Amino acid sequence: MAASDTLPPPNLILDLVSEIETVSIARQLGVILICLGVSWLIARILRPRLQSAREQAGVEEEALKFGAAGLDRVLNPAIVWILLLIGRAVLQQYGLPIKLLNVAIPLSSSLVIIRIAVYLLRQAFPTGSWLRNSERAIAWTMWIGAVLHITGLLPHIRAFMDELSLPLGAHRISLLNVIEGTFSVALTIVVAMWISRLAENRVMALKQMDVSLRVVISKAVKAVFLALAVLIALPLVGIDVTVLSVFGGAVGVGLGFGLQKIAANYISGFAILLDRSIKLGDLVTIDNRQGEVTRLTARYVVVRSGDGTEAIIPNESVITSTVLNHSYSDRLSRIDLPVQVGYATDLKLALETLLTIARNTPRVVKSPEPVAIVKNFGESGIDLELMVFINDPEAGKANLRSELNLRIFDAFRAKGIEIPFPQRDVRIVGNPLPADG
Repeated sequence: MAASDTLPPPNLILDLVSEIETVSIARQLGVILICLGVSWLIARILRPRLQSAREQAGVEEEALKFGAAGLDRVLNPAIVWILLLIGRAVLQQYGLPIKLLNVAIPLSSSLVIIRIAVYLLRQAFPTGSWLRNSERAIAWTMWIGAVLHITGLLPHIRAFMDELSLPLGAHRISLLNVIEGTFSVALTIVVAMWISRLAENRVMALKQMDVSLRVVISKAVKAVFLALAVLIALPLVGIDVTVLSVFGGAVGVGLGFGLQKIAANYISGFAILLDRSIKLGDLVTIDNRQGEVTRLTARYVVVRSGDGTEAIIPNESVITSTVLNHSYSDRLSRIDLPVQVGYATDLKLALETLLTIARNTPRVVKSPEPVAIVKNFGESGIDLELMVFINDPEAGKANLRSELNLRIFDAFRAKGIEIPFPQRDVRIVGNPLPADG
């Protein structure tokens, strides 16, 4: 082994302290300040263009939008890093000291890497509240690691953590192995989640494909990338992938006992997505819960009712129970309004009035046409019924019933058509009672 292989990495801080000169430090500080000012001006010019590119990029240009947003995030430190490299090269050309720049350049490059890593985390877990709450801690952890590396303390800390080990059979597991393994697995999973998210956005943007099929493909792509991430991460940690066979057997036993409901929900979810019996936007009634399907996942279906409440229904319940899909093959939905008029009413005028009201109501479709019929003869009046069709059942039926009833009431009152109320004729049969006295 060569002697250079056993030497520790250079300690930039000690090198800087050992060669402090007022003139050289001032010169290098001037270079750093100039780089900061020039980078600010360049970033100010480029940032509006990046913002414009992000706004103009459509859904199908997700990669362009992602790249513009990422470049905007690292624009300042990246420009500073490049300018510092140029400044150091210039000073080296004239044989001037560059110890301070040797410290500033790794710090600026570390900031670029940290911002890129946190941005990838945001893209991989866009809805993760844990990331928003711990983003600062993640950034500080990465920054402290970079500072330790730059100052030359990281090798000593690594050696100390490697000494804290635990013998496990023929293997030896140290604290350093655990930390590096955790970092490798987390990094692999984050990259897999990010790639799967890009693929999912691209698949969901294919409007010519059925929405249920798009959801199935996106879920399958995500599962494949996560499986690949696990298969790649395990060898990095030093775990043989053959242990997955033991783990798979344990999972199979668990599915047979405690996890059978969860497994049934996941299998039912893929069955629903594949047979397309329920789609996003459908108006359904499941277990006496009526509303619009707003989300389909591998485990549950979200049904949003008209009052804003959302029912989370397990997929197994959707498969095993009767589902009323009001928009399965056709979004047309019929609304029946019973109306009663007096026996002295001109029935033809009443029926024509009902049809005129229906035709002049915006939400009522023209085809099929509204229908008004004489249903039966009741005790207090003649029962009529108005049947109308709508193609937006998700907008609600109660509000349309109210609107039609108000129009019918006003029109009948204007035309003198009587809306009767219950009446009873009482007849006294037999001899009257004798008068007193």
